[in-house]
Amino acid sequence: RDPARRLRGRLAAPVTVWTAGGGDGGGGGGTPAEPVGLTVSSVLVAEGAPPEVVGLLGPLSDFWDAARATKRFVLHVLGAGQADLAERFAGHYPGDPYEGLRVSASPAGPVLEDCDTRAACSLTGQLEVGHGLLVRATLDEITVGGELVDPLVHFRGRYLTIASRLAGGHPG
Repeated sequence: RDPARRLRGRLAAPVTVWTAGGGDGGGGGGTPAEPVGLTVSSVLVAEGAPPEVVGLLGPLSDFWDAARATKRFVLHVLGAGQADLAERFAGHYPGDPYEGLRVSASPAGPVLEDCDTRAACSLTGQLEVGHGLLVRATLDEITVGGELVDPLVHFRGRYLTIASRLAGGHPG
């Protein structure tokens, strides 16, 4: 296998689902009618004013088409017990990945109600990197869930959880 792919496989990555479209994305006449989503594990959050996020995704995804049209999306952080959501939006689910989920509309895109840590994002740029597209966005509205859960990570091709450890009583 490709050495770069093997190296990437040895890095634990956070698991997020990015959603866009759905008819309430603020894109005017070009707003996609169907909600779309994509599991994204190459994600980095940069603190600042405003805070930003960058993610590496496939340039031919339906998600990218919708986000590019609306200039908005919702980033959802997945935790323990949500590997099924990651699988659904990674395309490993036959049919509509939204089927049976609690979803609400927002100006940024569909909100997965079972993900209590999320951010509404505004697209600010993109750059072709390798075989992917590095997408940059501001974090316009951040919701951090009240309960600390074990994060879902992608490692060596699988979704796993790690035990949360709070050092010195600091809740993080």
